[in-house]
Amino acid sequence: MEKVHKNEDEWRARLSPEEFRVLREAGTEKPFTGEYTDTKTIGVYRCRACGQELFRSETKFDSHCGWPSFYAPADSDAVELIEDRSHGMLRTEVRCARCDSHLGHVFHGEGYKTPTDDRFCINSVSLSLEPAE
Repeated sequence: MEKVHKNEDEWRARLSPEEFRVLREAGTEKPFTGEYTDTKTIGVYRCRACGQELFRSETKFDSHCGWPSFYAPADSDAVELIEDRSHGMLRTEVRCARCDSHLGHVFHGEGYKTPTDDRFCINSVSLSLEPAE
């Protein structure tokens, strides 16, 4: 995979202010406001910043947490997992492995009946959905 490197000005020119805040500054969109929170459209979810395939609709599930949830990435190499100790918590941040954009967080062992028991809690604004034909 070829890495994508841009400076802050190039990212600002490419992304909306909200996309920049979430993807490049590790922000979080408000719960239950995202474009893909409840969608059932079949397709591929890509990184909004660089287009890298991240998740597939068959791994999306209703977690009722306010953000789109997936139980696994499309490919383990598509995302990078980083320890996040911000806000007085210990979490695992999910970033795009291609362009290093913030996507959300992954949580394990919450009791969801999924094949992995993982919940990749991803900001809608970090994604673009490519519907299946």
